[in-house]
Amino acid sequence: QVQLVESGGGLVQPGGSLRLSCAASGSILSINAMGWYRQAPGKQRELVASITSGGRTNYADSVKGRFTISRDNAKNTVYLQMNSLKPEETTVYYCNADVRTISSRRNYWGQGTQVTVAS
Repeated sequence: QVQLVESGGGLVQPGGSLRLSCAASGSILSINAMGWYRQAPGKQRELVASITSGGRTNYADSVKGRFTISRDNAKNTVYLQMNSLKPEETTVYYCNADVRTISSRRNYWGQGTQVTVAS
């Protein structure tokens, strides 16, 4: 069993910053790509940023230059530093990880963390 636990969400003023964390735990052999997604009510879940085990990153155009994804492979943890946040980025952010266990390889999701950008 693998679990992803997110933290770091909350309320921030427009232009402010937040740092999200997501720690994977369980019977993990290895983790390939890890990423952050967000989903506003009534909309599809969208990729915000992803990072491979080797450190290669990918960002949505809307967050380039403001968000930074990183990971600590020793801790099975991925981070998302979010700067210059905008009100329209208020939504739930989800962590995703491509995990290999002894019996399978599949994607896992965290429970989501709320980010609210408002004055």
